[in-house]
Amino acid sequence: MEAGERVLTARDIDVLYQETDRLYYEVARGCGISESAYWVLYAVLDADEPRTQAQIAEDHSLSRQTVSSSVRALEQRQLVRLDYAEGSRRDKVVVLTKEGQDFCVRYVKPAMEAERRAFASLGKADQQAFVRTARAYADAVDRELGKLREEWGNAGGGEA
Repeated sequence: MEAGERVLTARDIDVLYQETDRLYYEVARGCGISESAYWVLYAVLDADEPRTQAQIAEDHSLSRQTVSSSVRALEQRQLVRLDYAEGSRRDKVVVLTKEGQDFCVRYVKPAMEAERRAFASLGKADQQAFVRTARAYADAVDRELGKLREEWGNAGGGEA
């Protein structure tokens, strides 16, 4: 390490993730929707096949309740509707309406393209290193926090 160079910590990663979250929050607000509604629309656009609310929740690390509330808000704006999944009498998938398609062309697709351009600007080696390292870090944090959750559960604590 060179003189005057600051030692990096996990907090530096937290700050980067929070900054990225803020950027997407601003994009969503610029579209006039909540951040979770933005991710619902993003998921529907990005998927190769229709997605259920549960799949969207899992794909974007959102609670099912958050996705359900966002879908209801998007339904009220007539941007999405729920249709039965092909061959199912129980599972419903989130589908864009004509208004939703127009909305996504105007707001969500340009943001997705900006994201793709930003990622492409890193170059292939940096892209691979970034994704590999971010995945390894997320897995390591999950393991360590899982140990804490287990300790807290065994101790019966953690309640405010």
